[in-house]
Amino acid sequence: MPSILAYDLGASSGRALLGRLNNRTIEVEEIHRFGNDPVAIGDRLQWDILRLYHDIKQGLLKAKHAGETPSSLAIDSWAVDFGFIGRNGELLGNPYHYRDRHTDGVMERTMARLTPERIFGRTGIQFLPFNTIYQLAALKEADSPLLEQGRHFLMIPDLLRYFLTGEMFGEFSNASTTQLYNPILGGWDADLLGDIGVSPALFGTVVQPGTRVGQTRASLTEELGIGTIPVYAVAEHDTGAAVAAVPALERDFAYLSCGTWSLMGTEVDRPVMGELAQELNFTNEGGVNGTFRLLKNIMGLWILQETRRTWENAGMSYGFPELVALAEQAPAFGSFIDPDDPMFLHPGDMPSRIASYCANSGQRAPQTPGETVRCILESLALKYRYVLELTERLSGKSFSGLHMVGGGIQNALLCQWSANAIGKPVWAGPVEGSALGNLVVQWIAQGELKDIWEARRVIRESFPVTEYEPRDGAAWEAAYGKFRALAGLS
Repeated sequence: MPSILAYDLGASSGRALLGRLNNRTIEVEEIHRFGNDPVAIGDRLQWDILRLYHDIKQGLLKAKHAGETPSSLAIDSWAVDFGFIGRNGELLGNPYHYRDRHTDGVMERTMARLTPERIFGRTGIQFLPFNTIYQLAALKEADSPLLEQGRHFLMIPDLLRYFLTGEMFGEFSNASTTQLYNPILGGWDADLLGDIGVSPALFGTVVQPGTRVGQTRASLTEELGIGTIPVYAVAEHDTGAAVAAVPALERDFAYLSCGTWSLMGTEVDRPVMGELAQELNFTNEGGVNGTFRLLKNIMGLWILQETRRTWENAGMSYGFPELVALAEQAPAFGSFIDPDDPMFLHPGDMPSRIASYCANSGQRAPQTPGETVRCILESLALKYRYVLELTERLSGKSFSGLHMVGGGIQNALLCQWSANAIGKPVWAGPVEGSALGNLVVQWIAQGELKDIWEARRVIRESFPVTEYEPRDGAAWEAAYGKFRALAGLS
């Protein structure tokens, strides 16, 4: 069976996976997994982009050593971050990490100058302090030489594709996350770029998912001893890829892409950009087949990951399954946090921040690791209910349950508590959401699958989906009221 290659890059790790389509059954084989650790240098937090490219090449070598010749490849990654290519065609500096503090206060200053109505009315994108528009505004405020010397702006997947092919293209789903893409005009918003003092000439062509955007360059194929491989742009924002892989059989469905970030929403044909969408701070990000993902970002399992890292630095080593078991044994509903409070955005001592949040809101702070993890997971589940209700209100749809995809669904306790919190079934699966979305868009582009709905049916037939029915309704209803009051959620 011919194979294709998907690179799925997350904020903490990346993977190379071979996909095969065998009589309407998808087979996936992970051939390379690698870390993606940001690097702190002085006051800056940056991505090690050349190490990522090295590992992409390692994926090609491992495919070769396995006797595979992929018929195509594609990359998906996290959103908003970028690099600049200079006039000599080389990368200028390491891309900044979206959690770097150089954007502190920039969103507020930019909104005061341009007004939220102007920014949202032209982009339909949620206000988050690390959005690309504020990263670029921060560079402008700092008089960064990148803006003077740069000739081409490329987001992370665009940049890695450029290394592979020598071709420069943007991609719709990822470009739409920047808060600089105008979905009504169907391209970069030159007026907004001018407002922040950045030249529109830096921004090139944006293509739709499923577009062939080049092939591996001759120097790379010679270096690795491989044949030429066509390269596609898929839904290159990993959430866009994950939504493409939601195994929904109904047209109106709600999804939660669960990992370092939690992203919840629904799929719509046109962006929802009215006053209510702005008031609720929802976002309209590009999807497959010209659709939009009406969704809201939730801080997600980052809080748990950073909590575990803090404990490890203190000499207390816990595996995630052990932490989940400790949480299940801890008393229920002891304390709550709002996962989206800004105090949880940056790296640092997360257990202390959780304790401070609880003290400041008049709650008893968690005393044990189990209580801390239970606080995080219950708070996430309750925030999911809040955002699901907002999604129904804004979209005018009523959802019979929630589709959860991504690595976070391996936490069965979080899935069950999410069902308990929303009072509806949760359908969890597949785990490899982003990678599968990457693969199926390649197959659609090659004519192996008819469209995204056939792809979703094939995914449903190929991978198990676990159903979680809600339990303990009265207790979770009472907890939800307490959570909303403590978090100040109207």
